[in-house]
Amino acid sequence: MSNVVNLPYLYGAPQATGKLREQMSDFKVFEILPFEPCGEGEHLIIHIRKTGANTVFVARELAKYFGISEKLVTYAGLKDRFAVCEQFFGVHVPGKQEFDLSNVNIDGVEVLSWKRHNKKLKTGALIGNRFEINLTYVSDVDAVEARWQQICNTGVPNYFGEQRFGIEGGNIERAQSMFEGKKVKDKKKRSIYLSAARSFIFNNIIAKRIETNTYHDLQTGDVCMLAGTQSVFLAEYIDETLKNRLQEKDIDITAPMWGAGELMSTGDVAALEQSIADEHHVFAKGLGKFGLKQERRRIRLNITQPQIVLNEGQVTVTFFLPSGCFATTVLRELIDYQDMTVRVEKAPNKDLT
Repeated sequence: MSNVVNLPYLYGAPQATGKLREQMSDFKVFEILPFEPCGEGEHLIIHIRKTGANTVFVARELAKYFGISEKLVTYAGLKDRFAVCEQFFGVHVPGKQEFDLSNVNIDGVEVLSWKRHNKKLKTGALIGNRFEINLTYVSDVDAVEARWQQICNTGVPNYFGEQRFGIEGGNIERAQSMFEGKKVKDKKKRSIYLSAARSFIFNNIIAKRIETNTYHDLQTGDVCMLAGTQSVFLAEYIDETLKNRLQEKDIDITAPMWGAGELMSTGDVAALEQSIADEHHVFAKGLGKFGLKQERRRIRLNITQPQIVLNEGQVTVTFFLPSGCFATTVLRELIDYQDMTVRVEKAPNKDLT
């Protein structure tokens, strides 16, 4: 089975080294919602800042505070434990009762604001996340700056980050066991394993395109996605206009998020994608069996709102990523970093994705 970690770099492995997350405040995440709570409705939207606590833990503690089932507490996405994260939670509390959450006492959590809303906060209901990341003990600041400019200009491979696959890739092994017949009753765990398997195939398709020098260039049979939307179209004919649109980031090449149904791509592109699925046929077949359908995802991740601040031996980068994309995917192209939290990753309060 292909490695979930040692995937090819777009422009070769970065030479500069450094440390990530020497302290929690070195990694900051800010969720951006697509709406403002309207002030009325059955759902209470709570904006919190958490430090050293994972999302599931906070949701569980909020359920205890309100005296309700954990199922009635929702969030748009999981956030890193080893970070300072501003995140939103939704709590289903019908009626018109007004709440004062200033007395909420959850370890590592500060409640910033709360307001009622007329719709449930659903998984994935994000525009994206803004990141502020501080790298320390950087061996070559100039090399990192040059690499940063390259990333800003051309993006990075849109790999799913290591978090998706669990500690030491454990979610991949559990997915395989599930596809081979082991029952997984916990719905959330089943969803995590399905996501890991799907992401694994996707990552390996990007890796193959990089290895075969077909990552950068549009091919007849590619499926393209419009910037800012999920709308796709088949590239049946490649002309200069289409090439320019790719260069200008108006469109992106995609790869499949595997599931049941026919591939949207054709020709050599479809053949490459199918070859990776065939290589991991247990996953490909299992994803369809569990009801997932063929979808597409961009193979290039473009960062926006980029900033960089350089100091002696230290680099701070700020950027925005769309929902579902990983900051560590950007960082792995930028610098050969040592994550200082690896030593405590097996703690029970660790996010699985």
